[in-house]
Amino acid sequence: MLTVEAVRELIQKSFPAGEVAVSDMTGTSDHFAVDVVSELFEGKSRIEQHKLVHASVGEHLGNAIHALKISTRTP
Repeated sequence: MLTVEAVRELIQKSFPAGEVAVSDMTGTSDHFAVDVVSELFEGKSRIEQHKLVHASVGEHLGNAIHALKISTRTP
């Protein structure tokens, strides 16, 4: 089981200059909503942006993280 803070830290490592917000959507610590604002998304499609976020939590998807709702944008 991952905490909101643990998920935020995982994502923040991949987007050190970005803004990362994470919330627990169900209170069960396995369904998270994330909002990431980063210059690294500049020029990338929405799918490419979401793949970058998935990569940051990769090993936990399907295990500790059952669902991940992602919102991405540039500053």
